Amino acid sequence: MISSEDKAINAFVNIFSGSYVKLVQPDTKYKVLDKDKNIIAYADVAKRNRTISTAYPLIVKASTLVKLVDKRLNPVMIWACDDGIIYGKIKDLVCEMKWGSELPQATKPEYGELICFFEKQKQFKYIKYT
Repeated sequence: MISSEDKAINAFVNIFSGSYVKLVQPDTKYKVLDKDKNIIAYADVAKRNRTISTAYPLIVKASTLVKLVDKRLNPVMIWACDDGIIYGKIKDLVCEMKWGSELPQATKPEYGELICFFEKQKQFKYIKYT
């Protein structure tokens, strides 16, 4: 069975008949290639166990975004929802950063880290799974 992350990155690269290479952790997750196998971007995928319509605010660790932006080549963040993907170029997005956790049960401050919260904005694009 295909993982939700692989399903999301496949949906993204299918927009432009591209492909991807999965990278080794602790790097960003994906190198994105065009149809001619030229590298055009780096991407990361965050799981969001909700539908697109109920996914906001989108959350991701600030450290994930820093790794992605450090690549300097069209960093794209993709959120894998139950019914499709939400994606955007990091340079075009606005977020609020707070100390917290992606895990709701991790309430102790020592378990926290810097988390980015993205509200709905016009820069996001959507693809529904078929």
